[in-house]
Amino acid sequence: KGPLRSPSSTPIAIGRDISSSLLGPLLRDTWRYRCLPSLVGLCLTSLSRAGPEMVVISYECCPGYEKVPGEKGCPAALPLSNIYETLGVVGSATTQLYSDRSNLRPEIEGPGTFTIFAPSNEAWASLSAETLDSLVSNVNIELLNALRYHMVNKRVLTDDLKHGTTLNSMYQNLPIQIHHYPNGIVTVNCARLLKADHHATNGVVHVIDKVISTTTNSIQHIVETEESLETLRAAVAASDLNSLLESEGQYTLLAPTNEAFEKIPREMLNRILGDPEALRDLLNHHILKSAMCAEAIIAGLTMETLEGTTLDVGCSGEELTLNGKPIIANKDILATNGVVHFVNELLIPDSAKTLFELAQESEVSESMNLFRQAGLSSHLTGSERVTLLAPVNEVFKDKRPTVDSNMRNLLLNHIVKDQLSSKYLYHGQKLQTLGDKELRVFVYRNNLCIENACIAAHDKRGRFGTLFSVDKMLTPPSGSVMDVLKADHRFSTLVAAIQSAGLMENLNRPGTFTVFAPTNEAFQAMPQGELNKLMGNAKELASILKFHMADEILVSGAVSALVRLKSMQGDKLEVSMKNHVIHVNKEPVAESDIMATNGVIHAVSSVLQPQASRPQERGDEPADPALEIFKQASALSKVKGKKTPVYSRLLARMKENSGGF
Repeated sequence: KGPLRSPSSTPIAIGRDISSSLLGPLLRDTWRYRCLPSLVGLCLTSLSRAGPEMVVISYECCPGYEKVPGEKGCPAALPLSNIYETLGVVGSATTQLYSDRSNLRPEIEGPGTFTIFAPSNEAWASLSAETLDSLVSNVNIELLNALRYHMVNKRVLTDDLKHGTTLNSMYQNLPIQIHHYPNGIVTVNCARLLKADHHATNGVVHVIDKVISTTTNSIQHIVETEESLETLRAAVAASDLNSLLESEGQYTLLAPTNEAFEKIPREMLNRILGDPEALRDLLNHHILKSAMCAEAIIAGLTMETLEGTTLDVGCSGEELTLNGKPIIANKDILATNGVVHFVNELLIPDSAKTLFELAQESEVSESMNLFRQAGLSSHLTGSERVTLLAPVNEVFKDKRPTVDSNMRNLLLNHIVKDQLSSKYLYHGQKLQTLGDKELRVFVYRNNLCIENACIAAHDKRGRFGTLFSVDKMLTPPSGSVMDVLKADHRFSTLVAAIQSAGLMENLNRPGTFTVFAPTNEAFQAMPQGELNKLMGNAKELASILKFHMADEILVSGAVSALVRLKSMQGDKLEVSMKNHVIHVNKEPVAESDIMATNGVIHAVSSVLQPQASRPQERGDEPADPALEIFKQASALSKVKGKKTPVYSRLLARMKENSGGF
């Protein structure tokens, strides 16, 4: 916690060659031997956790530098040595020893210009006993060849190690693959560069964290020869991906093992293996568009697949995770056209799943239970092209509905014919359901709604169906606004008022109305005299009723903080959302989103009143605004009880023209 501090308790200036973020290195143990630009010759040798709240930092002189008494850092630069001697200086004594044993020493001590990617002492120690014995037992051949494969016959600095480049090694000119990733990590045949650019009189030394081996096989050849990839091999052949995996290029194959395929339910696996399109999507979801060595895969990284989707990389303890699971079983099997990592779980993309399978990973499990109980599973598991509008579980937190014939019909209207994508929906679009209802699409600034239900999350597109998670049970429209009002006893007074005002025909015609409908109780709450007066004046009644109507559809999902809606009377209605309740002109809505074929009705418990008209200055005519301005100006311009001559003359002239005030 807080800034990292040096042994002298002063903040350390960590430059760009350390990292733009310390989180990755801490999780991945250590970043060794990075020079601190603020302290000449001093290197950060390790950066690691020592407890839940501590970071331990270790330092030593960079190779080729030494301390000077009384000076900060390690400012004294030592003379350059040849490559053989430099190997000992940079901490690769084992490589130095094997160079001596294999008779490579005379070459790397002598004249010339070489680059050696020297495995660290730990890299040699990590080799299996069998591999190490096979190298050391025949030192003049195998070990020499192995070391010469780590060498290039020219000076190559890190600036020359470009991503995707290939260097010809000094062993039969076999290629060495270089990857330089955006996070600054450089790999050589997927071995990480630990200490870079250590100059020698006859070349340069880079220390790497692995002993690299020659690469002669394509990704396809690895799949064909590895016993643990037998099921993958059959799947690749069935999907005709062989040519891609043996083609030129740089790919990463996250190769699911036989064990990974065995973890999938047999019915689901057989369905995917028997569907060429789903199978191709499945395999392409395991292929990345570029070669990604394990050292370059860090927490927070998002990797794009050939299928067009992404995989999220994270950490769980010391293990890397894919989509939250630590499933990488074996890593960095290098191929001529990329790299292979074995994974012990299958990564199934949405595009290979049925609607029911998609729903298992979404917050709509309660909805899926309802569809299952209603006997509608066949529409959600087969090859029928549909879009499912599935309410999220939150909708059923208080009460789960009973599945009867009415509920089954309602659920049928949550299944739309055709497989849709929300990004192609447009305002006013009509959708046909399996229940033979027509649903409308409403596009608002802050939401995308189908009737009263708004899409609560990004849609999931499966093999044949698309899943839309919605925020409420959908109410299909049934009848016009007038039909709905007449059928609801709460609005009998309103219906009579609409008839008296001559507005019934208007609300029966096709259109896009929003009606804030006062209930019977709303009218009864008005003073009796005022109510009688209102009902006896058809013109005034029509004006008040039009103030409750708008010529556009506004469902509750369109309301965030405040929406100003122009009423058919002309004044604005202010619609807002407070504590999950819609308010219109600060009055709470008793029930929202009563859907009609030509609009939407919101029940209100009070009769809304337009803003009062301005007081009129003369009879029934509005006041003259210019005259009002001069009156105010006159009052402000009196000097010692007298008006100034200019205003007096202007007022006199206006009196003549207007007949007096």
